[in-house]
Amino acid sequence: MYAVIFGKNPRLSEAEFYAFIRRFNLRVRIIEASRNWVVFESSKKIEHLFRRLGGSLKLVRIVGEGETAIKELEYARFFTVSLYGREDWKLWRRLGSGIKRAFKAEGPSKFFKPARVYSMPSELILKGFPEVGDFVFLFREDGSFLVGETIRITDPFELKKLDVERPVQRPMLSIPPRLARIMVNLTEVPQGNFLDPFCGIGTIVQEFVLQGLNAYGSDSNPKAVHGAKENLKWLKKEFRTKRSARFEVCDARKLKKCFRVKFDAIVTEPYLGEPLKHNPSKGEAVGMANRLDRFYFSVFDSFSDVIKRKGVVVFVFPAYRLRGGGIYRKDRKWLEKLGFEVLGRYTDFEERHRLVRDIHVLGYRV
Repeated sequence: MYAVIFGKNPRLSEAEFYAFIRRFNLRVRIIEASRNWVVFESSKKIEHLFRRLGGSLKLVRIVGEGETAIKELEYARFFTVSLYGREDWKLWRRLGSGIKRAFKAEGPSKFFKPARVYSMPSELILKGFPEVGDFVFLFREDGSFLVGETIRITDPFELKKLDVERPVQRPMLSIPPRLARIMVNLTEVPQGNFLDPFCGIGTIVQEFVLQGLNAYGSDSNPKAVHGAKENLKWLKKEFRTKRSARFEVCDARKLKKCFRVKFDAIVTEPYLGEPLKHNPSKGEAVGMANRLDRFYFSVFDSFSDVIKRKGVVVFVFPAYRLRGGGIYRKDRKWLEKLGFEVLGRYTDFEERHRLVRDIHVLGYRV
């Protein structure tokens, strides 16, 4: 039995996890779920594929329920205790001491935690303390809990490397590699032709290549396309990828002029408008969304020329944090007229952000 611990955007992480299960045809039986985790039964294939998840932090092997399950944990000389669903320093100390007592017969052990954190960050496991065991306690609302040990973690250094070590960067404009990975999983398409028609310097195309997909990217900006090509050269060298990608300088509204292939999936973050200097009123947000929609309508009309029937589009529309509070997310009825059915919608943003990513998963039904 396993548990997956969701990341900082639990709803998006949960949606990615279920899409990921369907994408790789994993036989999973859900046992129980909470806001920040899901417990399930699965084959060991999940351990091999976990690295392809972008929105989850840890894969945990569940060893039992309640304090008696502590004796089932594998001995570790150094370990940490991660609590989910409960923040209680005294409880953390008591559970850690209980683990030490259980380990006493096998050898000395020591446990620790970062200040003010009750869930062990994967950075600490990887950086400086690679042999640290991470023992996990998942608390239910009634106070009962499951016990497990972390067996896989999302590699924060790989994601950071993909972002800040590539030769060409656009820090304010590029999508995070974490989100690129999530969006690819949201397609539920395991293999085939994948296109990012607003590729910029190639973050999403990088993810296509890393996952062994037939990767295509285009952008109307020749300088961006050149940067994407340079970044792909770096990727192939640093990550020893065998796949490559085809790039074109192309207006996203005229894709059929640039590509003769049909695509199984289109994954992209387009131009989202000018940077916001302040949180808009609702009227201002409606105006900005309507102006951009004239452009997006032409883009989706172009998508219909190059996407396969039953193909999937994962597309980031802009939403706005309003001056008076709340978020404005526009409903776009015109998508259906062009043959696109909205299968899911998810937001992704930081509290400080004025612009919100409104991620749409759409199926092409014409």
